Amino acid sequence: MRGSPFRHPRLGLLPLLALAVAGCETGRADEALETRALDQVTLQAAEEIVAFVGVDVLPMDADRALEDQTVIVVDDRIAIVGPAGSVEVPAEATVIEGEGRWLVPGLGEMHAHVGGSDEAVERTLFLYLSQGITTARGMLGQPQHLEIRDRLESGELLGPRLFTSGPSLNGNSIPDADSAARAVRHQTELGYDFMKIHPGLSREEYDAIAATGAETGLTWAGHVPADVGLARALEVQQASIDHLDQYMESVVEDGTDVSVSLFFGLNLAGSVDEAKIAEVAAATAAAGVWNVPTQSLIENMASTETGEEMSAWPSMRYVPPVQVEGWKNQKNGFLEDANYSAEGAAEAVDVRRRIIKALNDAGAGILLGSDAPQVFQVPGFSIQHELELMVASGLTPYEALRAGTYNVALYFDALDDFGTVEEGKSADLVLVEDDPRADIAHMANRAGVMIRGRWLSAAEIGERLDAIAASFER
Repeated sequence: MRGSPFRHPRLGLLPLLALAVAGCETGRADEALETRALDQVTLQAAEEIVAFVGVDVLPMDADRALEDQTVIVVDDRIAIVGPAGSVEVPAEATVIEGEGRWLVPGLGEMHAHVGGSDEAVERTLFLYLSQGITTARGMLGQPQHLEIRDRLESGELLGPRLFTSGPSLNGNSIPDADSAARAVRHQTELGYDFMKIHPGLSREEYDAIAATGAETGLTWAGHVPADVGLARALEVQQASIDHLDQYMESVVEDGTDVSVSLFFGLNLAGSVDEAKIAEVAAATAAAGVWNVPTQSLIENMASTETGEEMSAWPSMRYVPPVQVEGWKNQKNGFLEDANYSAEGAAEAVDVRRRIIKALNDAGAGILLGSDAPQVFQVPGFSIQHELELMVASGLTPYEALRAGTYNVALYFDALDDFGTVEEGKSADLVLVEDDPRADIAHMANRAGVMIRGRWLSAAEIGERLDAIAASFER
């Protein structure tokens, strides 16, 4: 699998936090460890110091744990990671008890939507953050998202770091190949991080996007238009394919009519050629193309639960009632579609899970994303469901967690900045009560979240969530 499709222009190569410390390497099990401490220059310059004491750490650079560690955060950076007995906790530090708890990198939501109005944007961003998401890839950009991205980066706005696409490139917004090329150049000039592809593009228009994107350095991600097909998207190395778009159509038996495809091929599972699953997975890995399966979205739609039943989920209290009502009608309409059958949808879910497992086994990159807020996908909350479905698809809890941590930074070519718990990295952290490698459900049992050094305890998060819910009460 190749590395990232691009280096983010605003991140660049960030220098590690320079610290004068004494002692040996982080994690060394040696009774003779010398004490490590922040130097006086760092102490005097620091605006805030936080110490996680006695915590077990999942650095996520490999499947390993560092037990009984003290992690010192200075302002927005991780300054020291070392055995608890070897790290001096500054008197000025805010101490967070870590005994019995686990510290992991913040998660990524790689198929996020941000919203339009200021109120909706602030609410959505906090919902992501409340559930441990510290990086979001906005998949339906607009000009105001460039400003939101900058406000998040400066700390003026509370929420995950944001990578944003430009406005959608689709069959309605792009009338011809020349328009496609112009749109790519325009979005590059405006400073968007990548382009979002939607259905409806012709092969000629898509190829113009790919060629111009290669010239300008702006990558493209999202759907695979039917006229383009999976093979071409792999050939030109689309940065990511979301929803496993066109994968079901690519693994059916030769001659299968795919002209009527219900919600990413949920009606095609009865025609699957099992041998093609491994072939497509190997081709994806060879192309170096990443996938964001958004399996939770598909399984929500495929299930036999009615809109009324799903509207009663506890997380719906954080969504405007008018939006929940719209989702309810969407789901009920889907269940009533003539092409829907409960048996066929269940079979398709199983096929998709096998595709996810095959991609992972082949070494193709998988990224965590849920397409929130879409039908019953509540921002932040849906990513926990996505983690659980990655495990249900055959990934280990560690592999599922890596899809939302290390892999996210690798995709953005930003491993020097975030994605692991290491000295010098951005202090984007989640403190959970139990080891998520034992059970991925432990990721939902959080003691708090840290975003760029700002600590939000579970109590503070709960208060803010209650306020959001209260704002919708009649």
